[in-house]
Amino acid sequence: MRKICLVLLAILLAAPGWAGEGKWRIALSNDYAGNSMRQSMIAIWKQAAAEAAAKGWIAEAPVFNTSESSAAEQSAQIQSLILEGYDAIALNAASPTALNAVVKEAIDAGVVVVSFDNNVTEPGAYILSTEWRQMSREQIDYLTKVRGITGGNLLEIRGLPGTWVDEEFHIGFLDSLKPYPNLRIVGSVYGAWTGSIAQKEVAGIIPSLPADIVAVITQGGDGFGAAKAFEASGRSIPLIMMGNRYDELEIWRELRDKSGYDTMSVSTSPGVSAIAFWTALEILEGTEVPKSMPVPPYVITKTNLEAAFASTEKGGVAALVYPRSWVQGLIANTKAGKRPPADP
Repeated sequence: MRKICLVLLAILLAAPGWAGEGKWRIALSNDYAGNSMRQSMIAIWKQAAAEAAAKGWIAEAPVFNTSESSAAEQSAQIQSLILEGYDAIALNAASPTALNAVVKEAIDAGVVVVSFDNNVTEPGAYILSTEWRQMSREQIDYLTKVRGITGGNLLEIRGLPGTWVDEEFHIGFLDSLKPYPNLRIVGSVYGAWTGSIAQKEVAGIIPSLPADIVAVITQGGDGFGAAKAFEASGRSIPLIMMGNRYDELEIWRELRDKSGYDTMSVSTSPGVSAIAFWTALEILEGTEVPKSMPVPPYVITKTNLEAAFASTEKGGVAALVYPRSWVQGLIANTKAGKRPPADP
């Protein structure tokens, strides 16, 4: 009898996730940590994990980064996480396709995989889909419906050439501009989502642009650089859409106080990492979760600018911290075919 009990205990201990109270082990596999957005993501992940550990919901939730956004390195990392017996992996992927094989390997081994921000295309993974095209629509809606600008010349600052995110943004702009044929993109540069690069590229194209640029549409992280480029050229600073970085919010406030300048700012929140964490925990706890759920953009207007700026660290990105209750609402709304809940 004692031998049978020992065998049963061994089976239980070997079962995925079994570690007694606070049993679940959830890992963050992050392809890159070298900019303010990713650093904020990691900090918010750790905050959510600390709360869950304090309440006895998990055993641990460590962070694993790759050094150079290497798909090969991340693939090896995920294989190690499988062997180490993690119950779930939240994945910010170095490639949408190159990791599919190892992601399937993890899923076949019983590991829950929640993909976010840079998503994989493996159908077995749970996908948190950032609404990149919605961010484009938010900018054009602000331009046309809030500011009443339905004609004129636009400068588009794109991201990294050849990337899926850049293409999604660009397609979103083109689709949103279709009802407004008098709004025309007359120039385009790649800013790599980085203020210094955007400043250099915008400065280079300004001499060839028409004098009457009514707005600059962007992908995030490039608004400050664009403003500085126009300022250095001696031209007036046009309406520039910002991307929730500290320097973008800061220059918006400075221009507002000096001349009444107004704009809007939109980006995904670094708090998407918390959405991934709580989603993984809900799945492990037995909640039926849709395979794909939308992640809404974080929109900042003049009404919430001061609050967003005050809560953003210098050099950082404005962030929403999503609690578990918000994610539970997201799951329920997605099942019901509704939009995500209001910002927490």
